[in-house]
Amino acid sequence: MTHSAPPTEDRTPAGGRGPDDDRPARPGLLMGRLFGVPVYVSPSWFLVAVLVTVMFEGQVDGVVSRPLSYLVAFTYAVLLYGSVFVHELSHAVTARVFGLPVRSVTLHILGGETSIEREAPTPGREFLIAFAGPLVNLVLAGIGLFVHAFLPLPDVALLLVEALTFANLLVGLFNLLPGLPLDGGRLVRAVVWKVTGRSRSGGVFAGWVGRGVAIACLVAGAYLATYNTGEGGGIGWLALLWSALVASFIWVGATQSIRAERVRDRIPLLSARRLARRATLVTADIPLAEAVRRAREDHAGAIVIADHDGRPLGLVSEKAVTATPEHRRPWVSAGDLSRGIGDGLTLPADLSGEELVEALRRAPASEYLLVEPDGGVYGVLAVADVDRAFAGI
Repeated sequence: MTHSAPPTEDRTPAGGRGPDDDRPARPGLLMGRLFGVPVYVSPSWFLVAVLVTVMFEGQVDGVVSRPLSYLVAFTYAVLLYGSVFVHELSHAVTARVFGLPVRSVTLHILGGETSIEREAPTPGREFLIAFAGPLVNLVLAGIGLFVHAFLPLPDVALLLVEALTFANLLVGLFNLLPGLPLDGGRLVRAVVWKVTGRSRSGGVFAGWVGRGVAIACLVAGAYLATYNTGEGGGIGWLALLWSALVASFIWVGATQSIRAERVRDRIPLLSARRLARRATLVTADIPLAEAVRRAREDHAGAIVIADHDGRPLGLVSEKAVTATPEHRRPWVSAGDLSRGIGDGLTLPADLSGEELVEALRRAPASEYLLVEPDGGVYGVLAVADVDRAFAGI
């Protein structure tokens, strides 16, 4: 139950997927939109729903008979993830109140994730966005305790209230553990950011704390496995497997957060001019073999399709050129392997730093045309070269 960090956590700032499909992959099945935010359900959720139904049915079986007990158990699984959804939605709504764009909310095997496109501008807003999720769970747990204590309910409803109250209490407290990528880690990050005045210091510190939390989860699972197995129970090994899964999730998330801060240090050094490849302009009817020959002669790393007046019309895909055997290149025109220069694929050559990253994110692609202020072609920026600028992080 986390909200994902700013876009600089991605290894590829452009987020491109190559010339064949430049759109980012969907994180799951689109279930609809709420407050303008797309909501996805990962296929892994259905596996968890089945597992929760089977495990909870054993508790329901003593209250209602089969097969109705399975329906009640499945209802619990849906309500449980309904609580997770409200948790994630609270992150999304709070972020949007502060003017931050929210890419999506996704429910998956370990709970959920809210993808926020930009970092909060202040530690105070970061704190409030992170705290919104656990707060909702704790409020729901409090409502559950009130309902259990003061409202007369049928046995089945009482069982569901008890289970949901415990689940929300557990989820709320677990997410307050002080390490990234959990919400508690973002609270720690915000506090350290406020004290030091540097968001990077908060991110690195909370990331290392997150690694400690991951180890603690694994140790706790091992203890439960040993303790329960010694008593002849088998549930301990399930606890070990689940804790190992959670620990790996936290460890990977914490490591990515630490890496993201290193990436953030590199972003101001990015320059479109410095990363650009020299471009050779050819007309669309030129054979690919001839276009490649001219590019090599010009010591160019990219081919641009232009009209007879030199106005750029399209970019030849490097991936498509590489995939075309040399014996076929004389019979394939350069224009056949090009894509038009649509909105967002023509960028000013002077872009750098965060502005460059944001421009690449707005229109994910594999290559971009760089132009001078007077409209002249400066060169081509390849996402592969941007990736290499972050090599070694």
